[in-house]
Amino acid sequence: MASSLARIRTALAAALLATTALVAPAAQAQQQRPFRLVLNVGLQTLDPIAGPSFVTRNFSYMVFDTLIAMDSQGRYRPQMLDNWRISEDGLTWTFTLRDGLQFSDGTPVTAEDCVASLRRWGARDSLGRRLMAATKEMRIVDGKTFVIELARPFGLMLEALGKPSVQVPMIMPARLAANTPPTTPVAEVVGSGPFLFLRDQWIPGERTVFVRNPNYRPRDEPADGLAGGKVPRLQRVEFVNMGDPGLRAAAIQAGEVDYLEYAPIDYIPTFQRNRNLVLSRARGGAEIVGAVSINYHQPPFDNVLVRRAVQQVMDRHEIIAAEGVPPQFARPDCLSVYVCGTFYASETGTEPMRDTSITRARELLRQAGYNGERVAFLHPGDSALINPIGLVMIDRLRQAGFNLDVQTSDWSSHAQRWIQRRPLDQGGWSLLPVIYTGFDLANPLSNPGIGYNCTNNQPWGYCIPEMTPVIERFEAEGNPERRREIAGELQRMTIEHAIFPISGQFASPAVWRAELRGVVDFGFPILWNIERAGN
Repeated sequence: MASSLARIRTALAAALLATTALVAPAAQAQQQRPFRLVLNVGLQTLDPIAGPSFVTRNFSYMVFDTLIAMDSQGRYRPQMLDNWRISEDGLTWTFTLRDGLQFSDGTPVTAEDCVASLRRWGARDSLGRRLMAATKEMRIVDGKTFVIELARPFGLMLEALGKPSVQVPMIMPARLAANTPPTTPVAEVVGSGPFLFLRDQWIPGERTVFVRNPNYRPRDEPADGLAGGKVPRLQRVEFVNMGDPGLRAAAIQAGEVDYLEYAPIDYIPTFQRNRNLVLSRARGGAEIVGAVSINYHQPPFDNVLVRRAVQQVMDRHEIIAAEGVPPQFARPDCLSVYVCGTFYASETGTEPMRDTSITRARELLRQAGYNGERVAFLHPGDSALINPIGLVMIDRLRQAGFNLDVQTSDWSSHAQRWIQRRPLDQGGWSLLPVIYTGFDLANPLSNPGIGYNCTNNQPWGYCIPEMTPVIERFEAEGNPERRREIAGELQRMTIEHAIFPISGQFASPAVWRAELRGVVDFGFPILWNIERAGN
């Protein structure tokens, strides 16, 4: 009997060891498996200042950091900074870095790096240009402290330095920022963010690889939006490109990838029924706005009547229907260029957008004397969100009488052409459908249809002289309610001049695996703080 019990115990022990031997490698493999994020388009540009696209912004938040960050309530909080002080007259701002910050090359982050980075950003970004124009001088006090002394009142200092989306004032070493033009990508990726970029494993447009930055020092407070403690818990992260929406949907459901920047819209009902998946709930500034970028450097779009004809082509109901957005995610009746659900949203000056009409577009082209000049329409066929906008626009522009030369390619290729200034016969462009988040459009000074006025910044080459003093009043105004009134004036002007025609607002939520913990639901992918259950 005793020997029988001994044999049973021995067999049970062996079985337990065998089971442990099987389970342990499986658990270890799960823990070591790379975290895979599928972005809307492939990554080509690695510089947050030179690259005006979401994919570059997403990359930048992995490897760089900001002085100030926006939290989930839209408040601006210190990030790389320990504190700031403001003089009584509001013209002198003193900024002090927190201790222990260093770049990925091992050098400490200094005030010199901050000043050089802000100068480069300020020569490129719309809000940055406004800040630099209002600045008397930026000076370094010591290794951790610098001062921005204003020449005139500027009521949006924190909004500028804490700008959440394209282009973000990320901090990089002075040796790179001071010696690289803002339209030229820096030669090295050296940041002070929570992850390290593995350049030798980068396949442009296909795969981007990161590992945890062991020298990153997060803030002590909990993560909150873009603010708080950016704790990198994932060992390895991969950005991967999957152009086919069906392939993305299958991959997230099978657990082959962990996070989709945008859920393929046709699959949202399926995802909602899947207990293994979580859909983002972020709205307002996190929602998507479709629009069309117009090249003012190329005729015939130097003529306001031709631009208004494009604006009349933008039927929001038809475009959003083409996206296939479920009704609860769509806002086709939103007319504000600032995004409904944000502070400056209003209907001031929106009359030209209320009843768009191809017939009216044809009449505007007749009045403009349009004579069939070639229009190079760049169509990003690989973008699940931009492709439907482009298809509807192509059809309606042709119905209106535009002579379209449709050039379909991937977004990355078009993005490279978008920021260049070439004649049409040398690879230039006329129209490009785009998408932005509400974060990009919610403030007049960062809104592409207002903030780049008369800056000669590519691709935003427009200049409406009468808009300039209104922008100056807005940026100098310290009272939020008065700024809202001025924002309404600016909205009327950008619609009147058809600077940046809007194609509609809708939510395209992210989706991630339910076993993930600590996901910050902000409106675009934030990968610090995330870990898999059981790790």
